[in-house]
Amino acid sequence: MLIPAGPGGAVDTVARLLAAKLTVALGQPVVPENRPGAGTVIASDQLAKSKPDGYTILIITGSHAINAAVRRSLPYDPIKDYAPVSLIATLPDLLVVDPSLPVRTVQELIAYARAHANTLTFGSAGSGSSSHLEGELFKVRANVDLLHVPYKTGVDAVTGIVGGQVKVLFFNAIGVAGQIHAGKLRALATTGARRTPLFPEVPTMGEAGVAGFDTGSWYAALLPAGTPPSIVARYHDEIVKALATPDVRQALKATGAEIVGGTPRELEQFIKRDIAQWQDLVQRQPELRVAP
Repeated sequence: MLIPAGPGGAVDTVARLLAAKLTVALGQPVVPENRPGAGTVIASDQLAKSKPDGYTILIITGSHAINAAVRRSLPYDPIKDYAPVSLIATLPDLLVVDPSLPVRTVQELIAYARAHANTLTFGSAGSGSSSHLEGELFKVRANVDLLHVPYKTGVDAVTGIVGGQVKVLFFNAIGVAGQIHAGKLRALATTGARRTPLFPEVPTMGEAGVAGFDTGSWYAALLPAGTPPSIVARYHDEIVKALATPDVRQALKATGAEIVGGTPRELEQFIKRDIAQWQDLVQRQPELRVAP
């Protein structure tokens, strides 16, 4: 099982939980292998070039769709080179601000941003990351002008906003929960279509008056294109069963994730919609494209 990130992160945790369940269900070891690098492109490329025999599976994240929109070229086709298996879970991000900002709602942030055009800063985990594109999408949807400050990692971006180096950040809920509870950050909205159970009092972007905003992290399983339908179906069924077990459900829900377990067809449509959303943004702002 290919994991497109290093050990210890959210996708690594999800993948290892599923690998353990699949090992029992399939009657043979499912070995997690971390293949980080190039914004998840290395792992995706390895799967695309693997034999379609069911012996290699990949757990992808939302970066799979973002890469299709922002990268000038990819060594694989993000749709045609894969057999979708199941959307595992979705996880909305949070729009958080430095508490020193005199804003307590998204509308107040928009008004403040318009009064401080191109001086109000938002951080990200790097150019082309989801936290970067969510900030750019917010600029378009809210008609504001923010100054982007990219960091090397998401952890660095959180450290930057807590330290007052930047004032606004889009980030996964579990990654900023501690700082919010400690009063070091203020949550203004969630980016998904529904509120997150981690912060049920925080409105969605839509509820806060910013339409057309449904973003966040997600996890899904892919096999190489050409994998026999019977193998795809077996993986799908076993993953859905695993997602129904108490320990997996508890682990995912603890991160604020919403478990899905959808069909291969639903996953394919989901990925296409996510790619289209980011491609639309990049067409509006071609400077968002990154090499290669």
